[in-house]
Amino acid sequence: MRSKTRESWANEILPFVAMLITTSSDIGILTIVKAAMNGGMPSIVYIVCHDAIGTLILLPFFIIHILRNPGRPPLSCSILFKFFILGLLGVCLSQVLIIEGTYYSSPIMTSSISNLIPANTFLLAVIFRMERIDIRSSSSLAKLLGTIITISGAMLFTFYQGPTIFNPIPLLDSSNRLLMSQASNWIYGGLLLVMSGIAIAIWNVLQSAMAREYPDQQTIVFFFCLFGTLQCMALSPFMEPNPSAWVLQPGIRLIAVLLGAVFSLAIRNSSITWCLKKKGPVFVAMFNPLQIVISVIMGVTFLGDSLYLGSDVGESQREYQVTFVDGG
Repeated sequence: MRSKTRESWANEILPFVAMLITTSSDIGILTIVKAAMNGGMPSIVYIVCHDAIGTLILLPFFIIHILRNPGRPPLSCSILFKFFILGLLGVCLSQVLIIEGTYYSSPIMTSSISNLIPANTFLLAVIFRMERIDIRSSSSLAKLLGTIITISGAMLFTFYQGPTIFNPIPLLDSSNRLLMSQASNWIYGGLLLVMSGIAIAIWNVLQSAMAREYPDQQTIVFFFCLFGTLQCMALSPFMEPNPSAWVLQPGIRLIAVLLGAVFSLAIRNSSITWCLKKKGPVFVAMFNPLQIVISVIMGVTFLGDSLYLGSDVGESQREYQVTFVDGG
């Protein structure tokens, strides 16, 4: 009886708790990063430092994995090149677009437009024939309808800001509030976030194919994180040539980097991988709308982000995503 109770706890409650903590920490760290960038930290500085520390955290676990599994599949040049592409899309390109997009918009927009990722992934899966569409099937039609509603909601969120509904006073210092409130920057940030969603969707499709070709999840995660970190380092002199910007003084910048490295890279990847194995992708995807609620609370409370009519209307359209795209 006790063994069944423990098994039920492990299979039902722990994945829920893990995803709840992961979702909350994602938005919490993104809010801290936004505050650090508002204080003058360049986005590439956060990305490189965050990735480098996170990869170093993964290194000893990868070494232990190698020692415990000597019969792992061999690494060929072709496999390493595919890891390189995964790092380019899933680490370097996606992070630059997400962090820059958050800087020019807000964590609220970032969490909302992230709901485009399942829709984009679905479209790419159809294009590459990983997902079949039968127009006579109600399930397929529901997925198509959900995809259209999701994308139209994201476009409305991006291009229509609308009048201010609520304009709070921030608890954290946001010295660039004037920059953030300009409509042109809102649109620019939204476009960057839309492009990041496309990059991550492509990464999802390629990573799924890679997992079938090379069934060693820890090796895949370590190498695409390593390659992505090296790519960001190569990009960093062009994005931030000032050496003084790379000095992390104690304060919000150092806190953002350390928390991001531990929670956003190391723990997050392990948690989501475990939840995918236990409960599947639909369970993980259904926590996306929770990001919006958390980001609104944190953005309004700590950053003083305003709520706009466009964000509310656009988001109400995307709520159908869980029902149609993931639920079919």
